[in-house]
Amino acid sequence: MTAPTLKTDSKYDDYDYPTTSPTVHSGHPGHTNAEQDAQVFQLRTQLEQAGYSERLDTLTMLRFLRARKFNVNLAKQMFIDCEKWRKEFGVDDLVRNFDYKEKPKVLEYYSQYYHKTDKDGRPVYIEQLGGIDLTAMYKITTAERMLQNLVVEYEKLADPRLPACSRKSGQLLETSCSIMDLKGVGLSKVSSVYGYVKQVSAISQNYYPERLGKLYMINAPWGFSSVFSVVKGFLDPVTVGKIHILGSGYQSELLAQVPKENLPKAFGGTCDCEGSCALSDLGPWQDPQWAKPPKWASSKKEVSTTIENEASSNISTHKAQGPSNPATEQVEQGAGHQVPITQ
Repeated sequence: MTAPTLKTDSKYDDYDYPTTSPTVHSGHPGHTNAEQDAQVFQLRTQLEQAGYSERLDTLTMLRFLRARKFNVNLAKQMFIDCEKWRKEFGVDDLVRNFDYKEKPKVLEYYSQYYHKTDKDGRPVYIEQLGGIDLTAMYKITTAERMLQNLVVEYEKLADPRLPACSRKSGQLLETSCSIMDLKGVGLSKVSSVYGYVKQVSAISQNYYPERLGKLYMINAPWGFSSVFSVVKGFLDPVTVGKIHILGSGYQSELLAQVPKENLPKAFGGTCDCEGSCALSDLGPWQDPQWAKPPKWASSKKEVSTTIENEASSNISTHKAQGPSNPATEQVEQGAGHQVPITQ
């Protein structure tokens, strides 16, 4: 029997990590049929004809198609909307230049971070909502910068985190394992927390499809499961299957998915990183054996080199021909605005 492989496109696919999904489900990389391969080609061709040339690699095309049940027209519109948002939000500039200096102080109120991997090799993402105090947080940062940080972390999940995890595991990993701690989320915080989470969810759902592997909502308050049982009726069954609602006795189920040594002590694990797990960013993406510079970093270098070459050329021309028009300074700008976790 032939081993499953991803049907690639030499023009756009330049992967330096495994490209076959361990998930043996129709439509996942390495597990597509002839019709789905044709839909990838159709989607890419239509996007090329519409003037797009970036992010048209096969893995990306498949994620957008899966998110829209392989409806090419819907996947195309989703991709176009995403590219429009990326340009308006300044995503490419943000991931290269954003400096979240206030992060340690923000984490005191709202802890959100990637930390090591689960038993499937995926990055573990942890979020603690109980301490959110938007009034206090907005004295430290702004809603815009919080969303910008969220987007930068999503970009870093795609590269370098997931590629490094894929290299270490020997199979393609496209999703994360998320832990959302609801401890301390009482009625007094519900409205403010809900408003922010709704914005975050919109970014996740609309612009980063098919990135959620498992979601453990722990320390869920009384009645939360009943509410969720109503909400899940409106969710895709695949999404519902990824979500686990757990109360205060969550440790055994969580530890069945996340190795004890990878889970912070606060959640029943044994990890106690120096300086705090929340700030360590430990994982295969920090290990030289598995980590490689993200492609967006090399793009920055190429852009910088181009700018430097153009500047040198302008200086040389100016010297040879004498004074002319003032030199044009190129500045990278990242526009940001608020955008209103389901996948």
